[in-house]
Amino acid sequence: MNKIISFVMVGTNDLDKSSKFYDAIFVHLGLKKVATTKRYVGYSHSNEPEAVKFYITKPHNKKPATIGNGTMVALLAESKEAVDKFHATALENGAVDEGAPGIRSDGNYYGYVRDLDGNKITAKCTSN
Repeated sequence: MNKIISFVMVGTNDLDKSSKFYDAIFVHLGLKKVATTKRYVGYSHSNEPEAVKFYITKPHNKKPATIGNGTMVALLAESKEAVDKFHATALENGAVDEGAPGIRSDGNYYGYVRDLDGNKITAKCTSN
């Protein structure tokens, strides 16, 4: 397996609210909360519980968290059903729909949302 990303970090202005949101949607992708501090929350995949791969954080410079235009985080899902559940659960927990689950131009299955702070997150399942 090719590995090029060590971890992903997205900013938040409300760590508690954001943590509850990600707790709810990440269960469908096999991710769980493994680290909590005053500044960040870290999530790991069940296959590598010691390796934090996704963080939500208060910005280091203590300024408000903002979204990056053109920035998106894509997370792998095991199945189309997992993508569907990720997307539906995200919307139920306050996310904004950025693209309903379905097959895209590359032949893979995606569901897109904006989290509570406006970060664009997608779950992807390969169609092969």
